[in-house]
Amino acid sequence: MVHRLSLIGARTQSWWLSRGALGRDGYLYASAAVFAIAMGWTSNQPAQWHWGYLAVGPYAGAAVVALVAARRVLRREVALRLILLVLVVLGAVAIPLGLEARWRHLDHGAGFAQPEVSVIERSATLVSRGQDPYRTYVHDGHVVNAVKGVPTYESFFPYFPLMSVFGLPSAATHNGSDLTDARIIMSLMTLLASGLALALLRAPRERKILVAMVLLALPTGALFLSTGGDDMPILALLLLGVAFLQRRSNYLAGVSFAVAAAMKLTAWPLVAGSLLVARSREGRRAWLPVALVVTTVVVATTLPYAWRAPHAFIANVFAFPLGLAGVRSPAASPLPGHVVTTIFPILGHLLAPATLVIGGYFATRYVRAHWPVDLSQLLMVVSALSMAIILMASATRVGYVIYPLNFALWGWVCRVPQEPSRSVGLERRGVLVDPVGP
Repeated sequence: MVHRLSLIGARTQSWWLSRGALGRDGYLYASAAVFAIAMGWTSNQPAQWHWGYLAVGPYAGAAVVALVAARRVLRREVALRLILLVLVVLGAVAIPLGLEARWRHLDHGAGFAQPEVSVIERSATLVSRGQDPYRTYVHDGHVVNAVKGVPTYESFFPYFPLMSVFGLPSAATHNGSDLTDARIIMSLMTLLASGLALALLRAPRERKILVAMVLLALPTGALFLSTGGDDMPILALLLLGVAFLQRRSNYLAGVSFAVAAAMKLTAWPLVAGSLLVARSREGRRAWLPVALVVTTVVVATTLPYAWRAPHAFIANVFAFPLGLAGVRSPAASPLPGHVVTTIFPILGHLLAPATLVIGGYFATRYVRAHWPVDLSQLLMVVSALSMAIILMASATRVGYVIYPLNFALWGWVCRVPQEPSRSVGLERRGVLVDPVGP
């Protein structure tokens, strides 16, 4: 049975590689078109099903062009791939996002945005007035300071304070313009950070295009940019940090990682892991610059609010996202952790911490066995650890799989063969070698 499965896997991989880069793009866009149709038919959230119907055309058109062109010998294949990528981003991200932002403004919400958009904009309004965005918490089983007129779960602000910056334009205009929709600001940040990251990333051009497709064009990016988007600038900033680490620009990597870590908890696993692979120009460990910048930015942006209301801060940033606040979240998907805690509620406060401890134990064993780890290995480890946490958390959404998916892809992109003779010689002199190169 195992032999048969491995044989099928090998044949599938051989077939996939034989399609060529443009042909593979065509199949990916075709799969995206099918996903968009399914989202349009099955989703009960207006933001999602509107995106599905709007995006299916660009995906299908790109798939047809790519698959037809793949049958011909083209001199400018890369140029065509880039043109299709830009057109898909316009058709599956820019146009749906602009329309949904407009409809949301005209209809005063009406479901044309995921709840996190309103949450971020409300927090920005509070911050702009000098108030604390962490006002809601649970005490003795009762929700305290819930926002009137919205579901209870929307009263929580499950981010670090810096996430509020995406809602400041909306707060400044008092929700008077659809151009200040927090999704537009987050999408612009995502495009800026990811564009710079791809320009700096040391990888073959074909692999960079695939990274851009997954992060921006395919539903793994386009759906989130158009409907919610708070995870997309985090991923773009993390990719930028990876590119700086690859180039051994540790202070700049620290800045990029610090901004991501000061916005959302989901950035922390990779930010913490980056300390293991930060290297100086000479190949020696250089974790201190990264740690110094990250600590300074996170403490400076977070401490004033955490100090003012520590209980509410912990309840919002840590307990609520992990499903430990006693409030049911719409993010809870039928993943193993949610199913187990539904059947055995007593495990609700134990499953996520236990997964983190056990996953951390195996990650540590892997790092020790393969020390010194390189950037590619770190990304693969963080991908596996993130997937384990997502699967076993009592309240998490399926969409979070974009984190381990992107981490694994970046790990593959950053993988470069190492020269054995050179690495052995340098390691004997006490220099840690990063296969990515200086």
